[in-house]
Amino acid sequence: MGQEIESNVFSPEAFAEFRRRLDVETRLLAELERKGDLDTGDAEGGSELEAWLVDDAGRPAPVNPQLLGVVDEPWLLPELSTFNVELNATPVGFAPGMLARMHAELVERWRRCEEAASRIDAHMVMIGILPSIERSDLCLANLSAMRRYRALNEQIFRLRAGSPIEVDIEGQERLQLRHTDVMLEAATTSFQLHVKIPAHHAVRAFNLSKILSAPMVAACANSPFLFGRNLWDETRIPMFEQSVSVGGSDYSKRVTFGIRYAHHSLLEVFEANRDRYPILLPQLMDEPPERFAHLRLHNGTIWRWNRPLVGFSEGGRPHFRIEHRVVPSGPSPTDCVANAALYYGALTGLLESAERIEDSIPFETSIANFYAAAREGLRAKIRWCDGVPAPAAAVLAHHVLPLARNGLSHMGLGDPEIRDWLGVVEERVSSGRNGAAWQRAWVARHGTDPSTLVRAYRERQERDLPVHEWDF
Repeated sequence: MGQEIESNVFSPEAFAEFRRRLDVETRLLAELERKGDLDTGDAEGGSELEAWLVDDAGRPAPVNPQLLGVVDEPWLLPELSTFNVELNATPVGFAPGMLARMHAELVERWRRCEEAASRIDAHMVMIGILPSIERSDLCLANLSAMRRYRALNEQIFRLRAGSPIEVDIEGQERLQLRHTDVMLEAATTSFQLHVKIPAHHAVRAFNLSKILSAPMVAACANSPFLFGRNLWDETRIPMFEQSVSVGGSDYSKRVTFGIRYAHHSLLEVFEANRDRYPILLPQLMDEPPERFAHLRLHNGTIWRWNRPLVGFSEGGRPHFRIEHRVVPSGPSPTDCVANAALYYGALTGLLESAERIEDSIPFETSIANFYAAAREGLRAKIRWCDGVPAPAAAVLAHHVLPLARNGLSHMGLGDPEIRDWLGVVEERVSSGRNGAAWQRAWVARHGTDPSTLVRAYRERQERDLPVHEWDF
């Protein structure tokens, strides 16, 4: 979805031709996988950080065109709304020093964006949901000026036959509303972790990423408040799912955890994309089938919480990537990189383990765990391999963090580097203070004042201390 399109008006012939090209590219990808022609090189990690622009009062500042004009870099991109931007990271190989390199680059790029934002009387904030966002901010007047976003809005409401989006989230309080455009999606921002994976590990990596989603959300939750309501620890999860729903069957849920594990190949996912999901953006491109342009665009309009991607290595050879989308933005650059360490380490630890935990944790358990963790964070009761409900904090401490330590060690990282980054998560888990917990504790002490909360949050974020060390 990062690419621009030529028009937001599509003919019936465009839909038919797009579907034909999508079928050709899907069959070609299947053939390349069958022949073993996909890249089997070493694993790499990357990320996309979605961020907010706010004014001095802590309210959304719809100024991303001005910021993009000052920071004219390919790694900084617009998002759906003019008060959001996306920072893309340089992929790094799984090797010693990778986490320090990720952190140094993120801090440097964040500093450049913050300095540029200050010239236009704005500031950068990384947080899952901005507590000060209001319904009135989420309007088409604040839609980024790209045709793909306008087309997305038009096509979703075409499939909905014009009926409004309905949101119903029940947490510590309840939020119910109806909205007439896709801008609700702009209320949610994430830290999306990518991993390039050798083809022979792709199916397991996809399924294991689903299993890891619950402990990742529990450890990283940072979105408790929306429109003045105290909801889930990670309210971003239900909000995003409901904000671009086209209604109907499970397959029409454009934001989804899925309906099962993959069995034999990631092609099962791309074939489901082709067969089950209506085309939203039938932009025809002058690209050979080997570039998979139509397959990739269509896949970009289906926001699985763990999304398989087709990328290209330096020599142009296609490869599979997994995009792990469950982690919210923030609270600090240090927290973001610690979250990456947890995911990359635990995934590698599971791939290298003789134990196949996907045989012990059914898909139905992994999806139940995911939504329980989104609701209650570290307090959630989830089931691991023994099937016995346990607090997510205990599952992290006794199972996931040891896996992550083993995985990072297998990747060649030394003990000091592992301790530095996983220690951040360990302290967060043992203290029970992730971003959601800190926000709630601040409100309990100071009262409900979303703009002041945002300012207090931003002041602490600027110090780049992990959230478990933040004061109130």
